[in-house]
Amino acid sequence: MAEGKKLVIVESPTKMKSIQGYLGDDYEVLSSVGHIRDLADKKDIPAEKKQAYGKYSIDIDNGFDPYYVPSERGKKTVAELKRALKGADELLLATDEDREGEAIAWHLLETLKPKVPVKRMVFHEITKDAIRAAAENTRELDLALVDAQETRRILDRLYGWDVSPVLWFKVQQGTSAGRVQSAATRLVVDRERERMAFVSASYWDIETTAARGSDAFGARLARLDGAALARGTDFDDRGQLKKAVVVLDEEAVQSLAAAIEAVGEASVTALESKPGTRSPRAPFTTSTLQQEAGRKLSMSAKHAMGVAQRLYEKGYITYMRTDSVALSAQAVQAARAQAVEMYGDKSVPPNPRSYRSKSKNAQEAHEAIRPSGDVFRKPSEVSGDLDRDEQRLYDLIWKRTMASQMSDAKYETTTVTLAVDADGRHAEFTASGTVYTFKGFLEAYEEGSDEKRSDADKSDDQQLPALEVGDTLRLKDIEPKGHSTSPKPRYTEASLVKALEEKGIGRPSTFASIIDVIINRGYVTKRGQALIPSWLAFSVIRLLEQHFSDLVDYDFTAALEDDLDAIARGEQKRVEWLKDFYFGSDAHVGLRNIVDNLGEIDAREINATRIGDIATLRFGKYGPYLEVPNAENPEGDPRRVNIPEDLAPDELTVAKAQELIDAPVAGDRVLGENPANGKIIVVKDGRFGPYVQETDPVDPDAVDAATGEVAEAEKPAPKKRGAKKDAAPKPRTASLFKSMSVDTVDLETALKLLDLPRIVGADPESGEAITAQNGRYGPYLKKGTESRSLDGEQQIFDITLEQALAIYAQPKYGARRASSALKEFEADPTSGKPIKLRDGRFGPYVTDGETNATVPRGEDAMEVTFERAVQLLADKRAKGPAPKRTTRKTTTRKTTAKK
Repeated sequence: MAEGKKLVIVESPTKMKSIQGYLGDDYEVLSSVGHIRDLADKKDIPAEKKQAYGKYSIDIDNGFDPYYVPSERGKKTVAELKRALKGADELLLATDEDREGEAIAWHLLETLKPKVPVKRMVFHEITKDAIRAAAENTRELDLALVDAQETRRILDRLYGWDVSPVLWFKVQQGTSAGRVQSAATRLVVDRERERMAFVSASYWDIETTAARGSDAFGARLARLDGAALARGTDFDDRGQLKKAVVVLDEEAVQSLAAAIEAVGEASVTALESKPGTRSPRAPFTTSTLQQEAGRKLSMSAKHAMGVAQRLYEKGYITYMRTDSVALSAQAVQAARAQAVEMYGDKSVPPNPRSYRSKSKNAQEAHEAIRPSGDVFRKPSEVSGDLDRDEQRLYDLIWKRTMASQMSDAKYETTTVTLAVDADGRHAEFTASGTVYTFKGFLEAYEEGSDEKRSDADKSDDQQLPALEVGDTLRLKDIEPKGHSTSPKPRYTEASLVKALEEKGIGRPSTFASIIDVIINRGYVTKRGQALIPSWLAFSVIRLLEQHFSDLVDYDFTAALEDDLDAIARGEQKRVEWLKDFYFGSDAHVGLRNIVDNLGEIDAREINATRIGDIATLRFGKYGPYLEVPNAENPEGDPRRVNIPEDLAPDELTVAKAQELIDAPVAGDRVLGENPANGKIIVVKDGRFGPYVQETDPVDPDAVDAATGEVAEAEKPAPKKRGAKKDAAPKPRTASLFKSMSVDTVDLETALKLLDLPRIVGADPESGEAITAQNGRYGPYLKKGTESRSLDGEQQIFDITLEQALAIYAQPKYGARRASSALKEFEADPTSGKPIKLRDGRFGPYVTDGETNATVPRGEDAMEVTFERAVQLLADKRAKGPAPKRTTRKTTTRKTTAKK
């Protein structure tokens, strides 16, 4: 580095290149590639510090002092930054302006220990003007923000490491608890509990089409003899009426509909028109962006934030982690000018709109998410520079920003009442229609909505013809309609983010990672967009509610966020607050006291849910199952009934449980005799899936002629635990292919499966045998130590030697499987070579041509960002090559012969 240059450190390699270009040769811009250090694992703490830091990597008795260690990647990064710092005359820490960014800057300062002046450089968009302004207007490091982030990190470590071990012993190994993830999981479980307790109510009404000439519109029966007809909103979640209304059954509605059809016409008795206005929503915050990206673009919260990160680093939008809805003066002017240009003078109000954030703390970036610059680039102008997801999200952000500064929409809603007297009953139908007289901001954008509970309760949105009181209309298509009330919809990622924000749980910047954690932990699965809790989540939440009630209380969790905000504002002291939280105070019991006084926890009770009076659902080592009393022997062991994996908790009703209990138990079906050795081939459904097995012959009289199942008495008796193993060879077995079924597999197929691996032929050059077989990762060919994947299971039986040789003639991961990368990124900052995301035999991985790094299980490969790819490669390099396995020589100890 040349003398006199200023060293600028950002956390992202992508930002590094853009900012370098804006600042010029007087600056050198380098990246920390995220965090360089974190709280140590127990194994990384030196022996002399074990006593103080050993349990949490935090000295709880001395000011909650954390023990940090650099990551393997961080060590190399720090060495490079120190070399660059030697020739610099000033250090500018340019990490993001939020708590995490401030903490990264502080860790850099603590680790690098610079001897030159240090300034904090902050910006909210990566444009030339913004970057140059930030370099000229620096500030000092905000230690209050650092304290808040450090407190959060320590708090999460204390919470997780004290509570998670209780879950390991009482629920399942590998489970975990967290300050925010547990509260989020409880929200999803509570919603499922509401659905399980929900009692549906039925009600009927009549729909018809009212017509005059060519004009027609839909109407619905609203009142009968002056009394309101029941609607879905009139019932509570127990199926009981909340107010006095008329509830018609099917027979009454059919009779009334026939009488109305006989009359065939109705008169207009009332017309009511009401004007209204709709105002635009505020510009996007982190939370509302995640919600709308989920509703409109079907993006997960994590995916949306990854795309937004790329847009920010490429300079297209302002900083994407913010809870502010304010726009800068230049942004307001840019939005208004562009709206006038595109939609005319009336599209903007006389005065600019301003929005206020509900957040008590201004610790995030101080502007909403918007297109960057003082002139917004239209979506059509950036289409060539962005990938599909980036373009879609930019379009959404641009529209929302534009609409936020546009005029109100104006509309008029007309409601018409039609009356008909039939069979001595006075029936009144209503219809409503809305007409927009001025679209205003709707020209640019309309916010999406979450799923409603009942379609029957949606108001009509139709255009009504000009009518007057006294007009007579013809009624046609008179149709009785039955309705049932429905429970609250399950959370989607969008609605869960909204609920977390409304309850004050977590920060907007953490919502995506919270949802990612509860899905990866197996607490929640996705069915389409819906989030469904697992029975594991029920057990975890039940234990936490009974023994750590404060820690999963929504108000308490929100209060923790308020306290962290107070620390960020400098109104609370970090150490005093942590003492109160951990050791307790007059107002709070304290985590330590809760853990030390847990008492007995009944694991069977925690993992049990009663299903009516017929069964108990239990969550065991291998998952959930129904425990049913033994009817024949009440004192004997209860019967176990497996539960289908795709059955959601609210779908396990008493009726469904009875159906599972009554279902016939699949036995071992005899397929026939192996002509080669006379042994019997049986198909079974085991714990790890269906398979065929070759067994010794059984008495023909013991086989049920109708079902082909072996009688229970003829099945081999189970071995007792601890019994000596027989010397006899184990029977041959083979798993069924995914395309096969226990009910349909035949003897011929079973024999083929048992004979695998199949010898395809010999390689004419090497003479080595080529075999086709099925493995953990699917069907494949094998020749010596070299393997090739096959496209389908049937190829194992069908592939010829010529076809196999043709596959081996192709590159292993070349044109046959990975001719093109799943994704391509910029050059790796270490190797200088482009990074690609590929799909290999053992799953997706990133590579720069020199180093390959597997994408960890649980991560969506298509959501891997450039920064994540760089980190995976850096971690793999730091780890070095895998150690060679050495064969350990064992000696046989001779025993003295007995006398």
